[in-house]
Amino acid sequence: MLAKIGLDGHDRGVKVVARTLRDAGMEVIYTGLHRRPEQVVEAAVQEDVDILGISLLSGAHMPIFTRLFDLLAQLDEPYRFAIVAGGVMPDEDETELKQMGVGAVLGQDSTPESIVAEIRSLAGR
Repeated sequence: MLAKIGLDGHDRGVKVVARTLRDAGMEVIYTGLHRRPEQVVEAAVQEDVDILGISLLSGAHMPIFTRLFDLLAQLDEPYRFAIVAGGVMPDEDETELKQMGVGAVLGQDSTPESIVAEIRSLAGR
């Protein structure tokens, strides 16, 4: 599942990633623009996803991922999917994002091949 949380209005990149993953044989659900973290967590649990990719360009990635992981911690059952951060984020934030629980940070310089390989690795395929 791919999601855009917050006020980001640009979704060309996430749509390219969705198409790349579909072309690689993966099922992809794109939730669309302007989602709230609560909506994304609910959809990911309901759809029983393997990977939840969050695309952000706004610079609000740290508070958004903090909120996302707070919501995941409140679930009745532990979540079983990997979390991927994508978009534009400073390199120096990668360590902190991974400490929060992000499985991979795929920035604007990630190639389609590296994205597919990382997603397959996280999904155990």
